[in-house]
Amino acid sequence: MMKKFLSIISCLYIFLPCFSQISPPGREEKNLDYFVDHALASSPLLKDYQSQLLLLSLDSQIIRASLRPVVKGISSNSYAPVVGGWGYDEVITNGQQVSAMIGVNKSLISRKSTASQIESLGIQSQSANNAIRVSEQDLKKIIAEQYIITYGGQLQLDFSRHINDLLEKEDSLLKKLTRDNVFKQSEYLAFAVLLQQQLLNTSQLEVQYEFDYATLYYMAGMVDTLTVRLPDPQLQRGYTDFSKSVFYRQFVIDSLKLVNDRALVDLNYRPGVNLFADGGYNSSLAYKAYKNFGTSVGLNVSIPIYDGKQRKLQYTKVDIQERTRVKKRDFFIQQHDQQLLQLERQLRSTDKLIDQINKQIAYTETLITVNERLLATGDIRLVDFILALSNYFNAKNLVTQNYISRLKIINQLNYWAR
Repeated sequence: MMKKFLSIISCLYIFLPCFSQISPPGREEKNLDYFVDHALASSPLLKDYQSQLLLLSLDSQIIRASLRPVVKGISSNSYAPVVGGWGYDEVITNGQQVSAMIGVNKSLISRKSTASQIESLGIQSQSANNAIRVSEQDLKKIIAEQYIITYGGQLQLDFSRHINDLLEKEDSLLKKLTRDNVFKQSEYLAFAVLLQQQLLNTSQLEVQYEFDYATLYYMAGMVDTLTVRLPDPQLQRGYTDFSKSVFYRQFVIDSLKLVNDRALVDLNYRPGVNLFADGGYNSSLAYKAYKNFGTSVGLNVSIPIYDGKQRKLQYTKVDIQERTRVKKRDFFIQQHDQQLLQLERQLRSTDKLIDQINKQIAYTETLITVNERLLATGDIRLVDFILALSNYFNAKNLVTQNYISRLKIINQLNYWAR
């Protein structure tokens, strides 16, 4: 009976890592990409940016349409009666007026001016596109982080449940061995306390796992309650030239915008020319009204002469914005590099800690083997053997926790590296 007990306990720490990989049959796995795709598809912020892109495209078409002549139908009709010598002066009002004309208006805008306006919209489109990429990156990061948290809870719950199963199988056996005076009553009670603590710990892990899974669904914009198994995200460290990242790209776009702003200031001080023409009927009905059909053409010219040095002030504003942009860029690069250094250091420390814990697990396994032989000869108490097993379980659980921490660090590194 004693050999059977020791054999089953030995299987506990030999096969436990395999148990945590078992997936219930008949359930579909939902991986990290599944949740990320749902989050991207349902994000209202991304949809808002996409709408902004459509609006900017329409604004560009409006600018091009404004280059074409504007044709309007104009009709003005009035009657100012004079009764008993009382009324408006007919010299001013002509007594009555009837007009029905078609007017054409065309602003002569230089190609450079039009190109600058369209370029301004193009820069805004680039900024909106980059904002979409940054938002997608933010969303991928937070979904991945929550997925990692939920996956870690799943591993811990698997680990705890299988410990429960194996300890509960031994409970009836230990009761019998205790009645046969193989073990002391106090030793069995120590085992029973350990079992109850383990069951309570499992219940707590189940509650936390359900909460983490529900949070994952919520953050992905999904209405679902099914908790299927999550596969390992298997995140790999990515590397990208920072000058090509979405974060640096925004500083480039801001620089282009300021260059364009300066060009737009110059355009405001170019002469403006506007052509207009109309044709139709315009008459006071006072003399040969049937002959009052005709046309007219005109030309308006505006030339800026003095504006109180507003142009220079506008240049000064652009220069201040450029200096601010450069300072922000340099500070961001410094913070970015420092952040990467810290994360790289944390990753190395975590990998080192995992190696140390694995060595401790190897020593614990050897200790359990030795204690196994001593227990068979009665040279060690059962409670000491249980303590050795607990240390082993804690070490295995610590490996899981550090593995999850490692995934979180890689997730942050990849966020800054994209």
